Amino acid sequence: MNRLRTWQIYAVGILSIFLLSGAGVTLASSWTNPGLLITPETLKKNIVKDNWVVVDCRDLEAYAKGHIKGAISLGKRCKKALRDPTSRVFADPKKYEKLLGKVGIGNDTHVVFYHGDIKTLTDATVGFWIMEYLGHDKAHVLNGGIEAWRNAGNRLDNKPVRKSPKTFKVKLVPGRFSTTGEVVDIAQGNLKNIQLIDSRTKKEYDGKDIRAIRGGHIPNVTMIKSHVETVLQKKDKKTGKMKPTGYLDADQAHKAFGKLDKNKRTVAYCQTGTRSTLTYLQLRLLGFKDPANWDDSWRVYGSSLMLPVEGEQWFNFAKMNKEMKKLKKKIKALEKK
Repeated sequence: MNRLRTWQIYAVGILSIFLLSGAGVTLASSWTNPGLLITPETLKKNIVKDNWVVVDCRDLEAYAKGHIKGAISLGKRCKKALRDPTSRVFADPKKYEKLLGKVGIGNDTHVVFYHGDIKTLTDATVGFWIMEYLGHDKAHVLNGGIEAWRNAGNRLDNKPVRKSPKTFKVKLVPGRFSTTGEVVDIAQGNLKNIQLIDSRTKKEYDGKDIRAIRGGHIPNVTMIKSHVETVLQKKDKKTGKMKPTGYLDADQAHKAFGKLDKNKRTVAYCQTGTRSTLTYLQLRLLGFKDPANWDDSWRVYGSSLMLPVEGEQWFNFAKMNKEMKKLKKKIKALEKK
């Protein structure tokens, strides 16, 4: 009788799942690799440990006003500190060994990057992606950043933190870094089993927002999904409109990327390879087997005139020159006052 009752309960449970699915009710999604995202509670338990380093990815001014107690600063925003002046990943990986070792990051160190708001979220994800490209398997992002930390009842500190130097050795994982050559092969149809995600806005994709010599998008793009559409949204008290937050959510990510094949190589790009690092993190969280970020992205591709472009639009230099002349006149008028 007990066994029969057990099977009845089991059958009802299975039937309920089917009924919910048929009614359009979505069951809560979860991450395949949840450990890549850190909660304030987990961070608070581990931040005092010698093998944990927390990196504030905001600029130095914001860090000085108030940061998570025990967190370090790289002296500038992470996307600038971890790249060269042209927003490219360092050509010489050895530079990372010196930089990371100096601030107390070793190969056995858990590194947690955090941001201030949606604008600096991609600074934290740049840090995460670069660490993974360098072969570091202990990189994390604090979900919700400093806002989540404060909302959990934790205070901030304004005392600068310095860690004792450690030894860091690069173990590059080339597959996490997509090259322009690879993307050109995708655009020309030579590589057909790769999924290409455009993490820019619809206007950039359509060539209406031009941020290189040409506007448009890469031929054979699999999906366009602006990075701000993939994070949690909240209602703005002033406007009443929904706006993106600095929190990552499994349901939102599944909604954005759930139709893609996790077993295929998947490359993300944007304008400078910055916003697409958020896409990279989400793909990792979802369990994609071979995700990559294209660091050159549209800034390089759109300015390389021999490469194929869809929705091609050219930068209007004549219009820009007119606007510059107007601006100069306004500046001169203000100077006379």
